Amino acid sequence: MFGKSKDSPAAKDQVAAALPAAANLAPTPTQAPRPAAAPENTSSISAGMKIVGKVVTDGAVKIFGRVEGELQGSSIAIYDGAHIEGDILAQEVTVGGHVKGAITALRVALQSTAVVEGDISHRSLIIDENARFEGISRRGESVGAKAAGAPAKTPPPQPQPLVGVIDGNGKIAGQEPSKPSALSHEPQGAWGR
Repeated sequence: MFGKSKDSPAAKDQVAAALPAAANLAPTPTQAPRPAAAPENTSSISAGMKIVGKVVTDGAVKIFGRVEGELQGSSIAIYDGAHIEGDILAQEVTVGGHVKGAITALRVALQSTAVVEGDISHRSLIIDENARFEGISRRGESVGAKAAGAPAKTPPPQPQPLVGVIDGNGKIAGQEPSKPSALSHEPQGAWGR
């Protein structure tokens, strides 16, 4: 290594031995290189853009411009100078601009430049100093289903078991005799009296 020239046969043998190991590291034409991690779906509405209608996305939305209509997304950021007229439904909403409409989200943050005119339904609400909010704040556990875009599911009614003490005559104890018992075996109607 130190006393040998690069052109000597021993040096060439060392280089040749190292080449097969390095060749295994490089992708062959039949192997596709691994793709990088999937980028987050982030949409942006620029300052000069105005959208009229419903905006729905699975990913995040950054708004610098104007939207007139409903907004739905996983994460919505409304920057200073942006204007929204319509309802917002998301997992997380950060407001730095102007919103006129209802906001429904798990987490809502109003920055110091925010102006919100409408009700906010949330699990978590942060309001910075100097933010303006005119409306009703409603904290609720059912917000999660709405924010996920699904209607809140209510469980179907379950049959309730009859509870009571039956006396020796087969009647529920404490029940008035004029009312028929649900557990009574007596026939009902005109002939059964």
